[in-house]
Amino acid sequence: MKITVIGATGFVGPEVVKEALARGHQVTAVSRSGKNLPEHASLRVATGDIHDSTWLSSVLQGQDAVISAYNPGWAESDLYEKFTRGSEQILAAVRAANVKRLLVVGGAGSLQVAPGVELVDTDAFPANIKPGALGARDLRNKLQSSGADLDWTYLSPAALLQPGESTGQFRVGSTELLMSGDQPAAISVADLAVAIIDEIEAPQHVQKQFTVAY
Repeated sequence: MKITVIGATGFVGPEVVKEALARGHQVTAVSRSGKNLPEHASLRVATGDIHDSTWLSSVLQGQDAVISAYNPGWAESDLYEKFTRGSEQILAAVRAANVKRLLVVGGAGSLQVAPGVELVDTDAFPANIKPGALGARDLRNKLQSSGADLDWTYLSPAALLQPGESTGQFRVGSTELLMSGDQPAAISVADLAVAIIDEIEAPQHVQKQFTVAY
């Protein structure tokens, strides 16, 4: 498949690129910097600004799927506004390029911890990342009301997303926060990448949110 990864040099993106290449896909890595990406015959690096919708839609032409791991950075000021604006530009470019399949790497904040209560709305949710989590949840809500023209999937990682090796062994859930005993569960970025490419290769959650954790 021809797969574009947006946010290819962030926290999640590099592992997604690595996993997709390992499975024999042709990968386009979209990044502001283009730094720290591997040399690979099946990798094309597209360096630019996602807010340039004409450029981004041209990059996405002819792609079978787009994976968005976009995040402007948790330490950014005006994080909610920047996340929302960037996400809207990505959605517009995907549609302009007539790409049907989109997987968005969201956040655990939009997972339910009780009926009608999502993690981001709890008192324990970290205040410093809450604007980004709210932006990610709003993106999920927008996808849910976007109609049938886009085969989107919104993947919420476990609450604890951390470095680590791939095991290929993890649980798959839907919209509820997965726990490990009385604590939120974890997953490595490498195994999150496995789940992402699994979903692209064999879609199980089209126009749905899902989550993965150990």
